[in-house]
Amino acid sequence: MLAEELRSEAQPRVMLQPIAAPSVLGLYGLAGAVFMVAANMAHWFGSSNTTFLLVPFAAIFGGLAQFLSGMWAYKARDAVATAVHGMWGAFWMAFGVLALLLGSGRAVTPATPLFPALGYWFIVLAAITWVCAAASAAENRALETTLILLGAGSTILAVGLLAGVEGLLIIAAYVFIACAVAAWYTASALMLNETFAREVWPLGSGRQAQRTPAMTFGIGEPGVIRGQI
Repeated sequence: MLAEELRSEAQPRVMLQPIAAPSVLGLYGLAGAVFMVAANMAHWFGSSNTTFLLVPFAAIFGGLAQFLSGMWAYKARDAVATAVHGMWGAFWMAFGVLALLLGSGRAVTPATPLFPALGYWFIVLAAITWVCAAASAAENRALETTLILLGAGSTILAVGLLAGVEGLLIIAAYVFIACAVAAWYTASALMLNETFAREVWPLGSGRQAQRTPAMTFGIGEPGVIRGQI
């Protein structure tokens, strides 16, 4: 009798904790920050002082909100979303700190508006974003498209800043605007499909989704459902 009770207690238990898709918040944050800054880069609006007015929006909307999304994506065991939202959220907050330092005179104002040193920031961002784009092919096509555009915009901007070619900055701005539209669509599709419990807007099945269910948990993995859809 005691042996049977011990065997019963020894059975593994999995406590599932479903959470809302963190990428809904993260992608909306990315879309908003990228669109506003890119539209200014493309000369759709603003002046030379507008950058400092955009910083609070970018740092909070694209920085804090997206970074928090990345940490929640970590709980959902979504490695791609954790990397993308955590990295880009940290970038937007760093961008806000940089603008604050420049605006307050605590850092030397660059001699050229192209700011070549900032190009190295986008080398790092582009390198990580391209790897994330490759990994996102396993999740869904909408996210993959968003990250390809984000990686392409970062690459073009890095080259433009380092080479001092203003025309490349304009091209990068339009690529980022396309990325913002793709990010908005992906976030909206995730939210609508989850809310209505059916495919309202298609995301495009990724390679992994064609082989295994979107929400699964592995042997010995405690706690939460894996995935965001």
